[in-house]
Amino acid sequence: MDGDRRVLENGAVAIRGDRIVEVGTADALSRRYRARRAIDAAGRIVLPGLINTHTHASMVLFRGLADDLPLQEWLEKAIFPAEAKNVTREFVRWGTRLACLEMIQAGTTTFVDMYYFESAAADETAKAGMRGILGQALIDFPAPDYKTWPEAVAATERFLRAWKGHALITPAVAPHATYTVSPDHLKEAHALAVREDAPLVIHVAETQAESQTIRSKYAATPVGFLEGLGFLDESVLIAHAIWVDDADIATLARRKVGVAHCPQSNMKLASGTSPVPALLSAQIAVGLGTDGAASNNDLDLWEEMDTAAKLHKLVSMKADALPARDSVAMATIGGARAIHRDRDLGSLEPGKLADLIVVRINTAHQTPLYDVYSHLVYATKASDVETVVVGGRVLMENRQVKTLDAPAVLAKARQYRDQIRKSVGRP
Repeated sequence: MDGDRRVLENGAVAIRGDRIVEVGTADALSRRYRARRAIDAAGRIVLPGLINTHTHASMVLFRGLADDLPLQEWLEKAIFPAEAKNVTREFVRWGTRLACLEMIQAGTTTFVDMYYFESAAADETAKAGMRGILGQALIDFPAPDYKTWPEAVAATERFLRAWKGHALITPAVAPHATYTVSPDHLKEAHALAVREDAPLVIHVAETQAESQTIRSKYAATPVGFLEGLGFLDESVLIAHAIWVDDADIATLARRKVGVAHCPQSNMKLASGTSPVPALLSAQIAVGLGTDGAASNNDLDLWEEMDTAAKLHKLVSMKADALPARDSVAMATIGGARAIHRDRDLGSLEPGKLADLIVVRINTAHQTPLYDVYSHLVYATKASDVETVVVGGRVLMENRQVKTLDAPAVLAKARQYRDQIRKSVGRP
């Protein structure tokens, strides 16, 4: 996924420490380097680790709790009450462990998160060896972790300073949405991000109801509203961007805002379809996200690649609306651009961080192979990922995750299922 979109036959990647030092043919690199350790990827595809640009990791513990509902009903009648009764620091720890296990098994090496008790999520993400842009959620009503806005802001400030400069964790500020955070508080969140040089993550224009609410209160679209507050700049990543018009797209492009496209969650919640081809045409950086597993119901970016490519063909009635090559780009280098990290993530190039995955292509559903991009988008499954490397460290090899105790994580998740069922009165 370099600038020329090269596909190297019999290629190799040389890694020193946590960085890539060279990419080329296996013959050329074997003459130049003597490896302390070699991973044999013969007959497989080596590509950059996938980047999940929007999720709520610990919500995997609510997977399947409430389905087939529109967003507001899903949130207000199911998720918010379940969170109030169950979400604790320990819940977030175990939920993050389960999410990291699932993402590593699916070839995701970096993810963007927004949730409560985010310092616990950061701790568990780092222990799992994954890379995270992790946002402490800020919301105007009492949350599971902090009951008042001043408490939440103070905790966010401590979180930013505690994790700043970490090799794997980038702490972020994460006001929930335009309709759950007041204008003054949005300005305060932006000022905090600027002061601490931190990313800013927020849901924007996710539903028609949100768009109508913001229009009725402020006579602007959600994007126009944020622009009027001075909120939008190149530190910002917005999730969803469904209900945007041409003026919004021009604003996002001018402000260099990144966008996280979450096709499966948006479809499942009947929220709408983001105009991704138009965003890409405007040179906006668009990455793929799963959203939380409570509304998806998994953290599988292979499914998102496949869905995105097909969804935009369907809604536009144009078979070339989003080619496979562009879908792979959104899961790798496009995601890196959306999170403003393309200088060190998203492609296999010298000097970049050594985040890469090895994907097998010898299964029945992948045979025969004519085009690598076609295979990755339309045929590859999460279970085809064999090896995952982050910063030169092997997190999974031959489908065995080395940094997490998978049986213990799964057993604990089942315990939480029983607790959550009881708390919400489910049999």
